Amino acid sequence: MRKAIIAATVAALLAAGAAQAQTQAPAAAQTAPAASDWRAIAPENLLVIDTSKGRVLVELIPVAAPNHAERIRTLANQGFYDGLKFHRVIPDFMAQTGDPKGTGEGGSELPDLKAEFSFRRGRDAGFVAVPSVGAGVRGLVGDLPVQTQPDAQMMVTADFKVDAHGLFCPGVLGMARSGSPDSANSQFFLMRQAYPALDKRYTVWGRVVSGLDVVRSLKASDTPDGLVQGPDQMTRVRVASDLPAAERPTAAVLNTNSATFQTLAQQARQARGADFSVCDIELPVRVTPAA
Repeated sequence: MRKAIIAATVAALLAAGAAQAQTQAPAAAQTAPAASDWRAIAPENLLVIDTSKGRVLVELIPVAAPNHAERIRTLANQGFYDGLKFHRVIPDFMAQTGDPKGTGEGGSELPDLKAEFSFRRGRDAGFVAVPSVGAGVRGLVGDLPVQTQPDAQMMVTADFKVDAHGLFCPGVLGMARSGSPDSANSQFFLMRQAYPALDKRYTVWGRVVSGLDVVRSLKASDTPDGLVQGPDQMTRVRVASDLPAAERPTAAVLNTNSATFQTLAQQARQARGADFSVCDIELPVRVTPAA
């Protein structure tokens, strides 16, 4: 992938927290989350991607891919991604970036990473089951859609954990690579739509919590190879914790352990019927820009 390579009718009327807070969620239901229903994203896990089309906020998911999440943090805070192009953007698929050459063949000076296509999930991962179409047990770890083995299987494993892997739903971020599974380096892609053929073949390390509309607005290719002429670019990429306080946004998403989430998930299930998928869940988010 280095070389070549909805939405549910869930919504919320979100109570205003700070005066500058922005709320984003699909418009439909009329359920207002309580203050306790929000889960604040840790600043060290909030990736702020400023682009020529607007801002994208991503939650890093270290439990799913600790080494890849750390690589993104490292490169972002080195300023490595600043000015890099979205060199490969395919409509109804994904937008790829992170290559200093802008051709799909470059990377950083750091060594390639071993694949983290799946992870071991314990009870402390905060998994919430969302029964839907697809194999295995499906649900969310935070805001990341996953497929996993049932909790009961933990009783017969040595580490009291079970296998799980991220699903390539809209907004999910994966690490690009070449033919070798262990060749991911700096390039990554953001899903514009669901694409299950990538599941367990590429490392999932995060999900867009705000700005999926920006991802979908990036200039796309009109050629089979997906390469973009005159592409959009990332202007600055930093982890929120490394930004000056005056420039640091905060974000909170609906807690999947809340009763409000169960209500919204049920509304989505009723709206989609037999076709309901965990990919149809788009969590409401509350963003407070920097002061």
